[in-house]
Amino acid sequence: MTEADILKALSNVQEPDLGKDLVTLNMVKEVVIDGNNVSFTIVLTTPACPMKDMMRTACENAIKLLVNKAANVLVHFTANTSSNRKDPQQILTGVKNIITVVSGKGGVGKSTVSANLALALAEGGATVGLMDADIYGPSVPIMFGVRGERPLMREVNGKGMIVPLEKFGIKLMSIGLLVDEKNAVVWRGPMASSAIRQFVTEVDWGELDYLVIDMPPGTGDIHLTLMQTVPVTGVIIVTTPQNVALADAKKGIAMFGQAQVNVPIIGLIENMAYFTPAELPGNKYYLFGKEGGKKLAEEYELNFLGQIPLVQSIREGGDEGVPAMIGNDDLSKKAFRNFASTAVRYIAMRNANIAKTKPIEIVG
Repeated sequence: MTEADILKALSNVQEPDLGKDLVTLNMVKEVVIDGNNVSFTIVLTTPACPMKDMMRTACENAIKLLVNKAANVLVHFTANTSSNRKDPQQILTGVKNIITVVSGKGGVGKSTVSANLALALAEGGATVGLMDADIYGPSVPIMFGVRGERPLMREVNGKGMIVPLEKFGIKLMSIGLLVDEKNAVVWRGPMASSAIRQFVTEVDWGELDYLVIDMPPGTGDIHLTLMQTVPVTGVIIVTTPQNVALADAKKGIAMFGQAQVNVPIIGLIENMAYFTPAELPGNKYYLFGKEGGKKLAEEYELNFLGQIPLVQSIREGGDEGVPAMIGNDDLSKKAFRNFASTAVRYIAMRNANIAKTKPIEIVG
């Protein structure tokens, strides 16, 4: 066996999302051959890639079929998370992907989705931060059990920077960590926008594969400020199946499709899709309507990222400071893992196929 033989065989193995072979994509590194033993490394587009096992099997089969049926194939994986952000202001240069999680209305579980998406990505091996951009109703301190804790400061290149808290393996920042939760945040739009700008420019996020940003409900100042400050990789829209939520989700879809905004929508996730009681795990009860989010995604030709069930333990975990991905409920964990796996695939495809996003410019 020669390295040329191995690469020729692997040129028949497609990266399932990008639609090209591993060799063309320059994803095969460090080929080592010793008798019948061959090993090499595949460089993935994300540590949280859900296709590792499928790619390993395809590589083993290709080498045994096309090169040497007696070969012992050892496939290693590493990751160089893809990025497609163009940032002329050089803000958050260590962050490869900024993913905003939005909803047209409150109460659809956007913070729960954001928190568990971040945790599922980290579980897959990615370095992740979670920014709570909901100035008026911050949820992260409660959901992660860090109420009352305060972040520290450190000097970075002569500038004082806020150091995010770390919990369950991810970095956290929220206005709820800076103000007393007993006091309402009574700010006009410019003050809220200024706070969001500070969360981006004056927090030492460091090197991250993904920064997940939990946005406030609606389509307002804070959304525009964030997208004017940094290039956002893409948006995930959260809805529930009922018509009221779907009507508001359409406004969010319309906002990001406007020519002057034009931020890619990664996809749509349907939360509280159905209720499954613990004593009847095979039953699904569609309390808020059936598959409204899925139909909305089809209507707008958006990627459908999955369904999150209405499970009591998800609510309890959020209230107790132990999100579903850290808890013991396998049903909710599986749903969030599937959602995160689907999301990272579409993020990688977005980075490979769509032009770099730049901060938006809005005149007037």
